[in-house]
Amino acid sequence: MIRFRTVRLLALGTLALTGCAAGGAAPAATTPPPRAVAPLLSAGFPPAAERARAQLAGLKVAWGERWRTYDRKKFGDGWSDATDAPGGRNGCDTRDDVLRRDLDELRVGDRNPCVVLSGVLHDPYTGKRLPYSYRKASRIQTDHVVALGAAWRAGAWAWTPQRRLAYANDLDVLLATDKDANFDKSSKTPDKWLPPRAAYRCAYARRWTGIKTKYALSVSPPEKKALQTLLAGCR
Repeated sequence: MIRFRTVRLLALGTLALTGCAAGGAAPAATTPPPRAVAPLLSAGFPPAAERARAQLAGLKVAWGERWRTYDRKKFGDGWSDATDAPGGRNGCDTRDDVLRRDLDELRVGDRNPCVVLSGVLHDPYTGKRLPYSYRKASRIQTDHVVALGAAWRAGAWAWTPQRRLAYANDLDVLLATDKDANFDKSSKTPDKWLPPRAAYRCAYARRWTGIKTKYALSVSPPEKKALQTLLAGCR
């Protein structure tokens, strides 16, 4: 496992969030409208079902490559704001951007509204209600929906370091999720893992396809078949 300043746990391209940043007391709290700091998702993302079906049809189909050469460090050391991906260069830590976007009942710092003090995640993968507190360890993790290892096998091995850094910090790629589901998912593709909460599977397929399209990543034959089946039932 690899440790970072605000990241405690890594599992094949998925990063864990803890309840407290390193050192110091929590900033004073305020309660602004949620998602108030900056737009935290690209316009039109994830794609609607019809668009996702068209995008999937256009993706390159190929088996994964160079899986033995995958190294998390090739996507940068931890979170970075120094990218032009959604959420980049806004002065906030990537993991705080994810929390601010995905948590309800949000409370952020007064002096630093980037910092999330508390909130509640209604986990998309499991449907669990997960509380978050700045001062406490959390069961909430940040998931790269298409994990870094999966992206590597699908074409990221050929990218520049800056493009890989952007991918690792792109808010379109990231979701706050339940820790256990995140570990179970690891770097599996949709033919091998789907969210336990069936009601989210259409959204998951749309998001997965949107990410693969945005970054021109390939899909394996079984992965494409699984996505086709999922998207066929989405409206």
